[in-house]
Amino acid sequence: MVLARSGRVLLTAVALVALTACQGGSTAGEPEPEPTATATKAPDLSEHESGPESPIAYGLFVPEGATQLGPLVRYRSSRLIAAYRPELEAVQAQKAAEQAEEIARDEAAGTPAPSPTPTPTTRPSPDSFKSIGDAPRPDTTVSLMRIDDDPTQVVRKMLAQINAAIPDANLVLDDLSQYCSAQERRITHCQVVARGMTKQNREIRVTMHVDSGNLATRTAPPAARTHPVMQVTAEYVGDPRAGQLGRDTGSLDDIADVEGPEKSGLIWPKMDLDAENSTPMVNGWTAPESATLLLSSFNPQFALMTTDKAVDADQTAEQFVLSNSPRGTVVKDVVEDLNSVSTTYAYRTKDGAIARAVYTLSARGNYTALFYTPAPN
Repeated sequence: MVLARSGRVLLTAVALVALTACQGGSTAGEPEPEPTATATKAPDLSEHESGPESPIAYGLFVPEGATQLGPLVRYRSSRLIAAYRPELEAVQAQKAAEQAEEIARDEAAGTPAPSPTPTPTTRPSPDSFKSIGDAPRPDTTVSLMRIDDDPTQVVRKMLAQINAAIPDANLVLDDLSQYCSAQERRITHCQVVARGMTKQNREIRVTMHVDSGNLATRTAPPAARTHPVMQVTAEYVGDPRAGQLGRDTGSLDDIADVEGPEKSGLIWPKMDLDAENSTPMVNGWTAPESATLLLSSFNPQFALMTTDKAVDADQTAEQFVLSNSPRGTVVKDVVEDLNSVSTTYAYRTKDGAIARAVYTLSARGNYTALFYTPAPN
């Protein structure tokens, strides 16, 4: 039974009077009790976190003072896919020819062709390059991190690692003004791009971004817990096929000590709160209510989430890229990698903007990472 509004108001008033009578109420002259402040408790993300020294690639690791959210995001670059596509297409054409020949023989012999085997709908699909035997390994690895301790020291430690991974990088370790933009001495964003040869003669590029939040509104990206957010991307950029001959694992030697003073005097601004999870981000995309947002960034634009159902994680990835593809021409690539399977959807516009989404199915859960790089100015 639905009560009319006047009836509900009357019942509420009666209930409040009765509650006051039971509790004794407040007598004249006594101060009213102050309301108790309430706050939304942040979800426990510990099962999705990786601590310091967790490996990234080429000897790089999560620095002390930072926490990686979700698994490493690993995918094949467009260069690597293009290098192996002719071989894949040749194998697929040979297989199709053999199937057509077999069907023709059966029909000539009066044997009806068998009904086609239904395509399985279970996701994810097999590795896109499985048919060529030795499928190429991913050449791009991304670590998405929240900086929990002193951001200056965390960034300096990451710079020291990049210097050790690329000996000729010659990054400055004691002056953040070389890599960080600021307003009135308050850091707004940091970016480092280093390219060169490792000691194992592998040509790589390491890119580091740090988003300190929106300085004007003192608001951190959704799920950042008011902390700066760091993205580190390690890519093999030499000859794609030659890159498959070596490994991207190992350890770093001679990592410089960064305990000395820092010269810039720049300040990391304190954020008052995180933006709501419903905030449009990653080129206007909004997180679905069914997902748990783990981390996000305003600059560069990314969002990382986990879902209970694998199909939701996959569909979120696909739909994000499709929404940024006016003609629906999306490149899909599936990678069976170690103990996980990653499905990458990507689209590049004519002017150079890139929308990419990676759905990862692992023992830890279902994860979707969304990335958007605007067209260069």
